[in-house]
Amino acid sequence: MKYQVMHDSGSRLRVRAGQWAFTKEEGYGLASLLLDQSFIHEVFTSHRNGSILIYYDGSIESKQKIFDILDSITMDDLFEAEPTQTQVSKEISEDFYLRLTKMILHRGVYKLFLPMPIRNALTIYHALEYVWHGLDSLTSFRVDVALLDGAAVAGALLHKQYQPASSMMFLLSISDALEDYTIQKAKSTLKDSLALNIDTVWVVGEDGEEKQCPAVDIDKGDKIKVHMGDVIPVDGKVIEGDGMVNEASMTGEPLAIHKSPGKTVHAGTVIEEGNLIIEVYSMNKETRLNKIIDLIENSEELKAETQSKAEKLADSIVPYSFIATALTYLITRNPTKALSVLMVDFSCAIKLTTPLSIISAMREASDNRMMIKGGKFLESYANADTIVFDKTGTLTNATPKVVEVIPMSKRYDRDEILRMAACIEEHFAHSIATAIVKQAEEEGLKHEEDHSEVQYIVAHGIVTEYDGKRAVIGSKHFLFDDEKVKMTKTQEKKVEKEAKEHSVVYLAIDGKLEGLICIDDPVREEAKYVIEELKSLGIENVIMLTGDSESGAKAGAKALGITEYRSQVLPEDKSRIVEELKAEGKTVIMVGDGINDSPALAAADVSVSMKNSSDIAREVADISLLSDDLYDLVTLRKLSTGMLDKINSNYRNIVAVNGSLLVLGVVGAISPSTSSMIHNLSTMLFGALSTRSVLKDSDYSKGIEVEAIEVADAS
Repeated sequence: MKYQVMHDSGSRLRVRAGQWAFTKEEGYGLASLLLDQSFIHEVFTSHRNGSILIYYDGSIESKQKIFDILDSITMDDLFEAEPTQTQVSKEISEDFYLRLTKMILHRGVYKLFLPMPIRNALTIYHALEYVWHGLDSLTSFRVDVALLDGAAVAGALLHKQYQPASSMMFLLSISDALEDYTIQKAKSTLKDSLALNIDTVWVVGEDGEEKQCPAVDIDKGDKIKVHMGDVIPVDGKVIEGDGMVNEASMTGEPLAIHKSPGKTVHAGTVIEEGNLIIEVYSMNKETRLNKIIDLIENSEELKAETQSKAEKLADSIVPYSFIATALTYLITRNPTKALSVLMVDFSCAIKLTTPLSIISAMREASDNRMMIKGGKFLESYANADTIVFDKTGTLTNATPKVVEVIPMSKRYDRDEILRMAACIEEHFAHSIATAIVKQAEEEGLKHEEDHSEVQYIVAHGIVTEYDGKRAVIGSKHFLFDDEKVKMTKTQEKKVEKEAKEHSVVYLAIDGKLEGLICIDDPVREEAKYVIEELKSLGIENVIMLTGDSESGAKAGAKALGITEYRSQVLPEDKSRIVEELKAEGKTVIMVGDGINDSPALAAADVSVSMKNSSDIAREVADISLLSDDLYDLVTLRKLSTGMLDKINSNYRNIVAVNGSLLVLGVVGAISPSTSSMIHNLSTMLFGALSTRSVLKDSDYSKGIEVEAIEVADAS
């Protein structure tokens, strides 16, 4: 490929290959080809001039490799591909700015170079659309913004007020462009969150052998294996295995569904428990998930409730505008004064500033590495009065440590208890299992595979046979309620005395309690400060949910300054608790990161997943934090409430300015053209103010503040 280097800043390289170098779709293929290189982070192409913008790691070696790749590309290497969501989002923004620029340039050119008669004729031509929509509302007996806009434009033209009519239509067109842009960006974000980013799958051959293959290479009829915790990448039929599949991303139902041979599964759902071998029915664009994504294109439900309220408010003001206009004419018999009142269109400013405020807030959220699926979720976060935290991995670092191992009989000593627990737990990646295995390794306690196949029961524990005897390890609820393990009075006192401040994993052999493993998961350093900040920002209720024992939960809550907590909570309990809080009239934020949190995330008014959340938690959550800083919850609260404050301030200012114009028009202090000019200028001013950032520099100084508090506490 022939090209010319246009820009080179170390980590950003732009080359240009010429106007006919590749098509738009081939540009996407070229981008995907370059993105296969690990040192290339982003690629954007433009078919209009053959431009290729490459972001890479900045090293000289990487730059030379990029040039080598570009030099080796021939026409035969080009192929058509689909754009990434990053490319789609960038194109939406570019198209909007191009549209806005064209509108401004056209208006400037018309004013500078076209004679007045032609400009007036163009104004009349453009006015026909507004008049037509106004007539449609009138004949349909709707008193709405379209009717007011049509009447105002028509009234201005009848009185030969061409300039005010033109200015009004220009602002309304900008408002419409902004609204389209807001909706497209929200849809793009949601599509991005629903899209499956699965590169490889495990394909099962005819001989039963599993082989990892690129996801794009699988075909209908292939058999793939999906493991516990993974997202199912295709639509298909279960041909082997049993599992519990969470279909919240598909159906909205938070509880997992049992899937056995013969049952259908869908792309985008997640296996909570078990492993499944699936025969592929459809993949890529043919899956039901992608059909849902296509339906999003026609969805209006992504608007923030505030934006919908703004439109309703604008419509509700319309009758009063007409009444004021009619009264002015009846009292003064002066059509000019009546027109001055009619030209004051409250809806224009309201419809312009509200989407601008939402766009600005979502841009700030994106800049702070927060992915929000729609403006309505930002609004719900601002209005919430209750926040519910999962403990492990959210309020803690999910790096639990074994602090004590306690034998409960004379049959096994301390080291044997830890060795057996590690032998059973090593097959699972759960953080507590990892802590037990790691402690055994550190103490040099080696073990043989003395157990049979293990069965993992989600949020409960593990069942197996150890040395020919039934062995169970897990929570207190699992052992004593489900497995009916007996505990003597002496053992009860020992547990109460020695394991009071810790989370406890219980080990039973042959129906008898043999040992306790005490676990501590230290809370995040910033967690207590974050909770205090959230309370100061209007969160009235802070609740911690955990599967830990009562003693472990109580110790954690005390360290965090949380007064309300629930211990030994099962996944279905989390969802039920959230529903109960909502039934009490509370607006609930749920923050979690694990598979077990997904039912509660789906049930909450607005849900937040953390950076290292499971696939299903990210799928279900309305807001995803892309950094591992818990303080982002505070930043998000300030951003969301600031957005609503900005919108409400706009309402008050719009009513004040336009109300003043109404009064001045009625008393004849200003002409229709002056009224229109002030109205349009104030609308543009409010629009510009709506784009201002909500967050201040002090909102980002979290690290310094947290450190200062810790130092003060230490002293």
